[in-house]
Amino acid sequence: MVVKPFANEPLSNFAVPEKHRDMLDALNLVESQLGNTYPLIVGGKELHTKESFRSVNPSNKDQVIGFVSKADPKLAEQAIQSAFEAFNTWKRKTFSERAGYLFKAAAVMRRKKSELSAWMCYEAGKTWAEADADTAEAIDFLEYYGRQAIAMEQPVPLVSIAGEVNEQVYIPLGVGVVIPPWNFPLAILTGITVSAVVTGNTVVLKPASTTPVIAAKFMQVMQEAGIPDGVINFLPGSGGEIGDFLVDHPKTRFVSFTGSREVGTRIFERAAKVHPGQIWLKRVVAEMGGKDAIVVDKDADVEEAAKQIASSAFSFAGQKCSACSRAILHEDIYHQVANRVVELANQMKVGPAREPASQVGPVIDEHAYQKVLHYIEIGKEEGQLLAGGTPASGNGYYIQPTVFGNVAMHARIAQEEIFGPVVALIKAKDFEHAIDIANDTEYGLTGSVFSHNRDHLEYARREFHVGNLYFNRKCTGALVGVHPFGGFNMSGTDSKAGGPDYLLQFTQAKAVSEKL
Repeated sequence: MVVKPFANEPLSNFAVPEKHRDMLDALNLVESQLGNTYPLIVGGKELHTKESFRSVNPSNKDQVIGFVSKADPKLAEQAIQSAFEAFNTWKRKTFSERAGYLFKAAAVMRRKKSELSAWMCYEAGKTWAEADADTAEAIDFLEYYGRQAIAMEQPVPLVSIAGEVNEQVYIPLGVGVVIPPWNFPLAILTGITVSAVVTGNTVVLKPASTTPVIAAKFMQVMQEAGIPDGVINFLPGSGGEIGDFLVDHPKTRFVSFTGSREVGTRIFERAAKVHPGQIWLKRVVAEMGGKDAIVVDKDADVEEAAKQIASSAFSFAGQKCSACSRAILHEDIYHQVANRVVELANQMKVGPAREPASQVGPVIDEHAYQKVLHYIEIGKEEGQLLAGGTPASGNGYYIQPTVFGNVAMHARIAQEEIFGPVVALIKAKDFEHAIDIANDTEYGLTGSVFSHNRDHLEYARREFHVGNLYFNRKCTGALVGVHPFGGFNMSGTDSKAGGPDYLLQFTQAKAVSEKL
């Protein structure tokens, strides 16, 4: 199969009247479809259950997005068996054949780009720009992993010896359980599902309970692309009722998870236990969050640093594992940067995600809302409230962009993942001290350094212990193929999603030698 070199999907420029109209039309179309019911899909069959998830718009708590059927352990068992049966034929397809389904799905997504983004505005509370970037990233995963899979058909170079022909090939693992997060409900869901599928595995996909309708739309895309029955089994359900069951199942070969540290470590622990009938050690690919820092040196561009801190901290209401939740500022420029970040925070417009002028939308649900407000109260005891600190008006889960100053490095708001529009400003006495503060966390996902001092940048390159390190730019916005994504320590298994090594995690290497 001959394909063009990979290139990232362009982001939409909503300042262009045509793009603006397209998005408004898509939002109106989606609004006309709210309240529909979506089934489970097991072995290609649609299954409706008595119990369902009620998905609600976080920008408008009175608006129901849809109802999605809810699986129980009996249906979870059926989904595992369906995936196990489909594996016998799917694994025999070539990498190129399987990649073809991804390319078809990318074409479908590209045609429905505005519509898919509009669904995320309603269900996930993503602003226009954030939703558009999510859809673009989903397309990127399909295109990139398809090309990476084709490359895996090439023989692995081995040392040649006389009298033998030797080769190494990559074969799939088996049945996987895929558990994506709600914050990138199309992009990450797509990436962790199709990476497993294109390498020959079959999966049971358990979407996040707060964004199940977008997940159902993904399934519609894959069905339109012709994915065979049983290769992807769509199984919404509660973690307590079916999550443990799926992870523990002896036919589960691997678990691909993105979400909280608490859930990720629990999956890791449960997957380590060998159950009766299990003939392998399960593999876990996990990305579990961060407590990310932007370090600003004394000779940095103060204005640019402040803008990128605000963007990284408050875009999508801070609900990114890569979000800046700590800004570590050299004492010489602390007040300059702090004052500017506060100005920018106060200028940001908080409002419904479907409104084009909104810069900060809601947090995802009542639980997140109460959690963030609780941390804000903790922050008032631990630091100086400089901006925000209160709910914002509206019939949604709105919180003002919040800035705390003079925060101690070991304060709870400087150590615990808040997952909301809150940033803690920490003062450092010098650059090395700033890097020490940045590293003093159990996480290690992303980080940024703003400095014009080459020695300091090289010091950070060696000593700043994160999986994704950026110089003189924000710590969010990783691009597929450009910034392989994944972190250290309690940020997960350093999976490097969207990178050249990622697909290997869903394969096993087999060496074959023949004597001549």
